[in-house]
Amino acid sequence: MANTFLTNDTSTDKEVEIEAVSSVIQTYVEGGRQGKAAIMKPAFREDATIHGHIGGSLFGGPIGLLFDWVDENPPAPNLEANIVNIDLANTIATARVELTGWLGFRFTDQFTLLKENGAWTIASKVFHTYE
Repeated sequence: MANTFLTNDTSTDKEVEIEAVSSVIQTYVEGGRQGKAAIMKPAFREDATIHGHIGGSLFGGPIGLLFDWVDENPPAPNLEANIVNIDLANTIATARVELTGWLGFRFTDQFTLLKENGAWTIASKVFHTYE
């Protein structure tokens, strides 16, 4: 996994922050595996957004649309996620994640995250679906 960290912090701090961002992404993934939005909700800011194309149509708006989709579809117990990159700049981060096995789809997700009050949360998700 390629990572960038722009700050004067030590490499230990970098590792801690990368692990914290990875943990947020894993919370999202676990919600998909279990098909339960309640599991993934803590990973997102309340005002987070989602945008991308699925089935040839634009899917976008408030993050509640993702939660509804997850709850309306079956779990994806074989969902595999690979965090390709995490790019950190103090209190902001981006993460690129490749997902396979989610209801027959493969996705590339791009997340933007914000660190607030010591905790990372996802502010936005954009995605591409491979059918």
